[in-house]
Amino acid sequence: MTLMKFVTVSSAFNPAAAELVRSRLEANGFLVNVKNETAALSMDGYAMAAGGILVQVPEDQADDARTLLGSEDSPTNEE
Repeated sequence: MTLMKFVTVSSAFNPAAAELVRSRLEANGFLVNVKNETAALSMDGYAMAAGGILVQVPEDQADDARTLLGSEDSPTNEE
């Protein structure tokens, strides 16, 4: 069994911004994982303490996902 490695392509401190990025990626056929969202919604200030809500894709899709996200100005782009 091979485990898929996910890498962060975007981060946000606002759950709505992270969900917008997630939906854009999914609409373009990417497999997406959103990390820290539930904890950020559960505990006030957690998103900032944890480094944000992380939007991740499989490592082999990361370059294409960053290209897609970079094709439009987005305040949540990372790197």
